[in-house]
Amino acid sequence: MPKESAARPAPAPPTAAEDGIWLRVTREIADDLAVDALARDRAGKPPFDELSRLREAGLPARLLPAGPLGRGSDWRTACAVLREIAAADSSIAEVLARHYVLSWSPRFFGTPERAERLELLSAEGQWLWAGSTDIPEPEPASPTDADLTLTPAPGGYVLTGHKSLATGVTVADRLVLGARCGETGDALIVSVDPAHPAVTAVPAHDRLGQRLAGAGDIGFDNVRIPGDQVLGAVPRDEHALSPFASLAPLALRLALAHVALGAAEGALAEARDVSRATPHGWSGAAADDGGYPDRPGRDPYLLLAYGELVTAAHTAAAVVEPATEALARGLLLGPALGVDQRADIAVLVAAAEAVTGASALQITTRVMELAGGADSPTDGPGFDRFWRNARVLTAQCSPTHSLRDIGDHYLNGTDPALPLGI
Repeated sequence: MPKESAARPAPAPPTAAEDGIWLRVTREIADDLAVDALARDRAGKPPFDELSRLREAGLPARLLPAGPLGRGSDWRTACAVLREIAAADSSIAEVLARHYVLSWSPRFFGTPERAERLELLSAEGQWLWAGSTDIPEPEPASPTDADLTLTPAPGGYVLTGHKSLATGVTVADRLVLGARCGETGDALIVSVDPAHPAVTAVPAHDRLGQRLAGAGDIGFDNVRIPGDQVLGAVPRDEHALSPFASLAPLALRLALAHVALGAAEGALAEARDVSRATPHGWSGAAADDGGYPDRPGRDPYLLLAYGELVTAAHTAAAVVEPATEALARGLLLGPALGVDQRADIAVLVAAAEAVTGASALQITTRVMELAGGADSPTDGPGFDRFWRNARVLTAQCSPTHSLRDIGDHYLNGTDPALPLGI
């Protein structure tokens, strides 16, 4: 069985010029997505067209090793891409964020040879990865009771069960899933082709936010899993997991923090445009209390509100950046990453997650007051979209847990607890 300790280190980072080219390409895509973002959010259809735009630009393969296919960005560039896309459409950015992390699963949990083979196929096909490597602990009374179960069969396993996924159910080219062997109780990471006839997907409808992320339920009715589709095993004890493999959940949390920050920045930018263009765009101050109702751009109350929100965005960015740098360095170290280094990265990611979540909710809530006015879910500039998306994104993490882990590490030197899956 492959071991996570055999994972190879990440490739060397690209040059600044290469990063600049990809960021310009990303801005063009983001501008394109922003044009009809509100209409697409209202429609809530599976994002086939949106993701085809990303594929045409080669964005799904940006984190794969450099080579003849023009691949090879590092995590700093990938996070910048996510933030830019999220400012226009955070649903699509979340799909891409989870894809980036899950596409590294062969490195986190598998052998270098298997990772290289899958990465080449993924780059050639511009595959989009979705799924979850999270494996629930079995109940004591029923050691095989898990969401997904693997049954040993000649040459591999048979997968049965179902899973609810936050992204990618309707649009993924490959799934990475954590499942438990029904006979041994071992937790295994497997890859599955969702086009298999025994795989069924049911999209989620009427979500509060992130409506274009392709969420839904997916079922597996005795799906054959050959041995070469088993990427690796996850140890029962989190302390037995290598520091490098334990970066997987941290990478996802940080990627989603960039998505939340990008969504907040996008909301703030759109609110600014509305405030500039609408003479009576805000009623926060009246003429008799020193306001400027006919010139909202000079209204001191409006200026104060925007000042607070811009500062919140800058604060979140200032906390996210060192976490991104630390994670990128840790991923470059690969199997050489130490436990203490992993703990330092975990604390920085927890801080980024907590601050970004609070800022995203503050900003997206206030912009509805500053520029949305009497905006309803069916007309107006659509600032409710940003708040709904931010609310769903931030609900995926607990700021209380993050802050507690930070405090425990600072006061007692305790390493933050990490989940075994993503």
